[in-house]
Amino acid sequence: MKIKASCSNGANWKQVDVKSRIPKELDKLEELARNMWWAWNHDARVLFRSLDEDLFDEVGQNPVLLLERLSYEKMEELSKDSSVVRKMNDVYAAFREYMDVEPDKTRPSVAYFCMEYGLNHVLKIYSGGLGVLAGDYLKEASDSNVDLCAVGFLYRYGYFTQTLSMDGQQIANYEAQNFGQLPIDRVMDANGQPLVVDVPYLDYYVHANVWRVNVGRISLYLLDTDNEMNSEFDRPITHQLYGGDWENRLKQEILLGIGGILTLKALGIKKDVYHCNEGHAALINVQRICDYVATGLTFDQAIELVRASSLYTVHTPVPAGHDYFDEGLFGKYMGGYPARMGISWDDLMDLGRNNPGDKGERFCMSVFACNTAQEVNGVSWLHGKVDVLYYLERLLPGRNARRLCD
Repeated sequence: MKIKASCSNGANWKQVDVKSRIPKELDKLEELARNMWWAWNHDARVLFRSLDEDLFDEVGQNPVLLLERLSYEKMEELSKDSSVVRKMNDVYAAFREYMDVEPDKTRPSVAYFCMEYGLNHVLKIYSGGLGVLAGDYLKEASDSNVDLCAVGFLYRYGYFTQTLSMDGQQIANYEAQNFGQLPIDRVMDANGQPLVVDVPYLDYYVHANVWRVNVGRISLYLLDTDNEMNSEFDRPITHQLYGGDWENRLKQEILLGIGGILTLKALGIKKDVYHCNEGHAALINVQRICDYVATGLTFDQAIELVRASSLYTVHTPVPAGHDYFDEGLFGKYMGGYPARMGISWDDLMDLGRNNPGDKGERFCMSVFACNTAQEVNGVSWLHGKVDVLYYLERLLPGRNARRLCD
């Protein structure tokens, strides 16, 4: 069966900031709509539905778009409805009580990196189980009051809708997300200007806008390359989740790993633990090693510090679920990093090989993550045991890997 992609609805965006007029009596609705807390708070969702049940369903249960689409007359009517105002105040009081709790400083702080986050269908930046797990991770971290921030991508195109052609073939129609209608905000720099992170690729830079999603008490920072500062070859880096060829996949993983660390540096954020959810983000440890070496440490000293503060979660022991890159392609974009890390090119390649020294073996992100993270786990106890056994058998040939795993 063939699947065709329709390009008929390609986006050509220009930034225009428009704000709906919300009566003073209802101004708390704006703050509630722009925090994903409503996604797992029943009373908040009931509140937004009560404003206009039909319109709420029409806008896909998106509170931000609901407030934009409500007419001024309807807003005025709601502002005079004492039951609506009372309900809003009750929900807002619960929200503020939840938000005003200080993060628990007795536990390690965490920076979390993932390609997708399933927070709610309104924000189309996930496709399946990996994203849903990551989204639940952030919600639980918020409820548990963990000092955590997260990094991912703001994809221009979310889910596709399917239609059938006259000859019975499936056509995938990708619909562009309008960022102005989502519960997200542009991150500003110290001068009050939109923050842009410059990420090195080859001999040029890719420029990423930075957006923030408020997930309860957690800040999720999303990188977006679909802007006029980038070439036509680099704007699509964040067009689609896992989209494009292997070169685009490598570009995505450089942006998530190296660009993710540069984003946190630009924001002045330092954490105790750096957590890769799947191997896509493994290159965070390349940038972290470079940063330590730049302070005067040797590679051996730097990698020990990085390993001691890194965690890698793997989601499948199946080889097809792990990214491998040919040495030529990997070198095209990563060739300048060994010198900054204080090692040779072969040393870097070997960090991503099951069999160091095997020139025919490709660079594996998962192997690199295992070699640069002190802790490796799975999404369940049994899954983690299977994965650890799988990699121990390859990293320690001839040893009793099963006994070590036990």
